[in-house]
Amino acid sequence: MDYKNAGVDIEAGYQSVELMKKHVAATMRPEVLTGIGGFSGAFSMEAFKTMEKPTLVSGTDGVGTKLKLAFLMDKHDTVGIDCVAMCVNDIACAGGEPLFFLDYIACGKNVPERIATIVSGVAEGCRQSGAALIGGETAEMPGFYPVDEYDLAGFAVGVVDEKDLITGAGIKPGDVLVGMASSGVHSNGFSLVRKVFTMKEEYMNTHFESLGRTLGEALIEPTKIYVKALRTVKEAGVNIKGCSHITGGGFYENIPRMLPEGVRAFVKKDSYPIPTIFKMLAEDGRIEEQVMYNTFNMGIGMVMAVDPAQADLCVEAVKKAGETPYLLGEVRSGEKGVEVC
Repeated sequence: MDYKNAGVDIEAGYQSVELMKKHVAATMRPEVLTGIGGFSGAFSMEAFKTMEKPTLVSGTDGVGTKLKLAFLMDKHDTVGIDCVAMCVNDIACAGGEPLFFLDYIACGKNVPERIATIVSGVAEGCRQSGAALIGGETAEMPGFYPVDEYDLAGFAVGVVDEKDLITGAGIKPGDVLVGMASSGVHSNGFSLVRKVFTMKEEYMNTHFESLGRTLGEALIEPTKIYVKALRTVKEAGVNIKGCSHITGGGFYENIPRMLPEGVRAFVKKDSYPIPTIFKMLAEDGRIEEQVMYNTFNMGIGMVMAVDPAQADLCVEAVKKAGETPYLLGEVRSGEKGVEVC
């Protein structure tokens, strides 16, 4: 008896590392001091000494049950983008610049080509956000996961000068809410998605004219990474008073997280077009409107609160970054919370 007979293939692990090296190399930054394969990743902070009060910000998250769709479609090259996005978007909406990322893949059987494909997506997410992929872990866990399934999670660290932290403390009545379009369902609410739609390969491969593609393609579309857009808004001179990444819990849970006490956000439902995929979910699942806005991003992946005098400047900066902005509503006096009206 040996480890391989017990279900863990060490050689496959070595092969996975070799196959992913080119993807990891494409994410490197000058501050990275170590290569892949070490026990830890080292990242120099020398370049940030000019900040008055350099402050580290971090985020950790996973892809969740969206992975079930990846298994069904046998498509593993984009879920890594989701994993990175869920972490770096949180860092960016605090005003931070993502610096580096580490991933964790746990699987029932290490298939080197599949692991490398997953990591290629992680690397693409890192490239989009400017973060270096400086380490990770692939854990082969036979008997714990089915041989054809895996879990994927990650951890990111960023930096911001303390004075530039986006905390929401300065939000006041009259401020404008500017949203950025999502690319679809992103990586939240898939436990409900999988209850609404028939999770069969044939159905996922069905082309819908209203979507302009198959249902599976629409659902597996990776999460938008908003790092560049938020940086562009800041560089345009806009003071982002508050910022909310619309993830699990939708509008009702996430928008209030950026608000101080005594103000209330009002979002106009007709201020932007709701993507077809959400209309399909609501209709096919007979889901009430309040539940939709309390579960999904409904087409808006990031919301910013800005002074009304800077709203147009903010909109133009978002466009310059290649994203789609919407003037969603405003902030008023009232009990802390959000109204979708």
